[in-house]
Amino acid sequence: MSLVRVHNFSVSLDGYGTGEGQSLDAPFGHAGSRLMEWAFETLTFRDMGLHGETAGSRGVDEAFASQWGRGIGVEIMGRNKFGPQRGPWEDEEWKGWWGDNPVFHTPVVVLTHHPRPVLEMAGGTTFHFVAAAAAAALEQARALAGDADVRIGGGASTIRQFLEADLIDHMHVVLVPIILGRGERLWDGLEGLEERYEIEATPSPSGVVHLVFTRRAGG
Repeated sequence: MSLVRVHNFSVSLDGYGTGEGQSLDAPFGHAGSRLMEWAFETLTFRDMGLHGETAGSRGVDEAFASQWGRGIGVEIMGRNKFGPQRGPWEDEEWKGWWGDNPVFHTPVVVLTHHPRPVLEMAGGTTFHFVAAAAAAALEQARALAGDADVRIGGGASTIRQFLEADLIDHMHVVLVPIILGRGERLWDGLEGLEERYEIEATPSPSGVVHLVFTRRAGG
């Protein structure tokens, strides 16, 4: 069966995957760009056209960042990753943060209490707006992915939901040396998570630590 994976998800030292006060001008709330600065100069993010001022680094951070799309057939994301609106859709013209040709180039399942029609974008990205719990959403995503893997893209509450349901096989979390103090925490309610995974830590010269969680055999 295909794997369920998380890649390049950044958290602060106090466990926040996003800051407080998300808005159109501040996708990560008061955290600003600090959680993702480690990635902006990697070749992978530069090839996506996302930030950065160099040709793209090829070091430790790039080695991890580049795993993001390999073998992935669909992404599942929470509504707050798709956009800043809450409640019923006031504006279905909103098509995400990524422009007319989003970076995914696969189907994307957006978890929301307010489904809307499928949104087809350039480059092969299609957004499917689904009201479903983790297991049901994963079943729908696998139908869209074929034999390829499923990526859980975030935010923190969405990843936590899939961890609580014990549905994630491989997870790459980037520990960023900042303190946010408020926002959306990843680890709440997940006491003992380490018992289900083998965990490897790789420090980077950029100051972050890459944590890789791989499901234990028989787990």
